[in-house]
Amino acid sequence: MVLPEFELVVDPAFSIPFLCWVAGGIVLGSISGLIPGLHANNFALVLAGVATSVPGPPLFVGAAMLAAGVVHTFLNAIPAMALGVPDAEMAVTALPGHRMVLDGRGFEAIRLSAVGSLLAVLVAIPLAIPITLGVTAVYPYLRAHLSFLLLAIVLALVVTEYTWERRAVGACSFLLAAVLGWATLDLSPEAPLDAGGMLAPLFAGLFGAPVLIDAINGGGVPPQEDDGLRISRPFLGWTAVAGAMAGAIVGYLPGVSAAIAAIAVLFLVPGGITDRGYIVATSGVDTANTIFALFALVAIGQPRSGVMVAFENVGAPLNLPVLLVGVVLSGVVGFVLVVFVGDLYLELIGRLQYWKISVVILTLLCCLSFLFTGLVGILVFCLAAIIGLVPVRLGARRVHLMGVLIGPLILAGWSGW
Repeated sequence: MVLPEFELVVDPAFSIPFLCWVAGGIVLGSISGLIPGLHANNFALVLAGVATSVPGPPLFVGAAMLAAGVVHTFLNAIPAMALGVPDAEMAVTALPGHRMVLDGRGFEAIRLSAVGSLLAVLVAIPLAIPITLGVTAVYPYLRAHLSFLLLAIVLALVVTEYTWERRAVGACSFLLAAVLGWATLDLSPEAPLDAGGMLAPLFAGLFGAPVLIDAINGGGVPPQEDDGLRISRPFLGWTAVAGAMAGAIVGYLPGVSAAIAAIAVLFLVPGGITDRGYIVATSGVDTANTIFALFALVAIGQPRSGVMVAFENVGAPLNLPVLLVGVVLSGVVGFVLVVFVGDLYLELIGRLQYWKISVVILTLLCCLSFLFTGLVGILVFCLAAIIGLVPVRLGARRVHLMGVLIGPLILAGWSGW
């Protein structure tokens, strides 16, 4: 058997401008990822709004958007861990990561997130075609039974609380968040910026505000220890692979966030649910989702993420080899940036008075809520903050607050029966 010969051709006239556009996307994604409370959907809507006015070849503009989306999924872990202010995709990992920071293991938490995202890129690309074929085959079944799958996840989360009191608090937290999500997610209030969405005030209030409120009277960020990973390589590998595969489901199934998929997949990972597993899996799902959303656009012609909506708006050609080169480069750079910037971020936060940081970030979150959703957003932010304090004060896990998304999805599925 004679193997075919391949020749690698580099065209500087194409490669240099392409790399410059990817670099520009990396810078943009880094800035957006480091802004506390800036949800990826808001960032993508801003991209979609300006995409058509950006001068340049559509392929290069599209590659820059993909690069920005990938790097955003790397860098958004830093404010989630250092400040406790996540976007929706990092909501599940925010508390475990923040808890590790307070235990002096922040450097490790940042590296776990970086490794989870990088492994997701390396796993998702070679498995994209077979996983895409598999997911599209079972897609109708998953879509038809999504409500029951989500209900099973909710019950599992409640049952795995340690005491009956905490189970009751978890169920109550879920119901309160679900009602809040049902009442607000479909709102489209007038706002200064036409990049709105209720996810920004909802998740900033549910997951960010309680941490910041408690931090006002806290002792701040303690000195951080060594950056060694206290996790076995097999567990790290299995969790990253599981997270990457769950990212495929997120890429194809509308309405399912990376946080929800990470919760589901952790029940299937050997070793169970741990803080380190949360961080690796959620980071992997979040990053893999960007890649599989690209393949979903190719396979079924539907943009399944805000970044892909922006990508489609510029009419970028679906040149997978070129686009995937940009994705890999963005993933490698994102990995380096997370480790380097994350360490500096933690060291800087550790030198400052944390109560001042908390007040400034709470003010910033209120401003972002107003910019994206107007006065209604500020009201929603305050209500979400009150509900977010329920599990914190009564000793249950904050993951039950994901009811803000899961609850409306379950109701939407049942209403269709």
